[in-house]
Amino acid sequence: MAGNTFGKMFRVTTWGESHGKALGAVIDGCPPGLSLSEEDIQKDLDRRRPGRSPASTKRKESDRVQILSGVFEGKTTGTPISLIIYNEDARSGDYSTLADTYRPGHADRTYEQKYGLRDWRGGGRSSARETVARVAAGAVARKFLSTFGINVVAYTLELAGVKCNRIDETVIDNNPFYCPDEEAAQLMAVKIDEIRRRGDSCGGIVQVVARGCPPGLGEPVFDKLDARIAYALMSIGAVKGVEIGSGFRCARMLGSEHNDPITPEGYASNNAGGILGGISSGMDIVARVAVKPIPSIRIAQQTITRDGRPTTITVKGRHDVSAIPRIVPVCEAMMLLVLADFMLHPTMVAKYGFRHT
Repeated sequence: MAGNTFGKMFRVTTWGESHGKALGAVIDGCPPGLSLSEEDIQKDLDRRRPGRSPASTKRKESDRVQILSGVFEGKTTGTPISLIIYNEDARSGDYSTLADTYRPGHADRTYEQKYGLRDWRGGGRSSARETVARVAAGAVARKFLSTFGINVVAYTLELAGVKCNRIDETVIDNNPFYCPDEEAAQLMAVKIDEIRRRGDSCGGIVQVVARGCPPGLGEPVFDKLDARIAYALMSIGAVKGVEIGSGFRCARMLGSEHNDPITPEGYASNNAGGILGGISSGMDIVARVAVKPIPSIRIAQQTITRDGRPTTITVKGRHDVSAIPRIVPVCEAMMLLVLADFMLHPTMVAKYGFRHT
């Protein structure tokens, strides 16, 4: 299956299925001499791990990462870094009734139409479980970017129709939804409980912010930074929309409102989201993603069997009520991978070189 590799200079290939023995990533292009341990990676994996919020599946996975190669005496060697995370709590029997029935909203039918077969055990490669490998790789990118003072944070702006009224990043890790508004987080918990009881699911909006990025990241015309960010974020299974800066709101603005005034100190506003002409401006890079509701729900839905017979389906098993908040570290990871890839572009290496810690 093609399409499992991301990046050009900082190149990541992920592998594994939801109910296979393990999942993992191979990172090629990480510079030598970077301090890296399993603990560095585990911190990000723990934020994605199931069971940490009321919106999460009851599947129990420790998601412990092992570094198999590319690190010697605590330093990267410049050779491929191989990471593995073993599955521990897959219950394939919960999905046996789905072997001959397509789930609405899932990739069951399209996978089978393309490949002639599919792994019905939790969705196989199309499962959100696949993102554990992205987060592991993103943690390595985070460590590399931190040597340049680049930091990426993501948080929940909206969930189940509840919107944030304030942004206080100091409280993001104080609630199970990674929400920067504590009052909104409490309302989100109430809504999630209501939706769970009905056997339904919900979506929301996540914002990703990158700070400390130098000017010059991005290549015109077909390799613009914002184009690569959108591509990266849209590759996450539950994401159905991406916007940069003011995004779709700019369609309702005047040029005099949208243009970011330039002063001797820099830009006076950031409607551009830190990117102009596909190249980073030095301002914060800001992106938002629209996250669809989880398609696996207990409410009966119309579908067909593999031989085309109409039927209804009620999806059992252990599923998230929403991809939020577990998708939040995944969004961070994809932004980190894009930025690491561009920081290793020859023009940026000539300017900044490699920094080791």
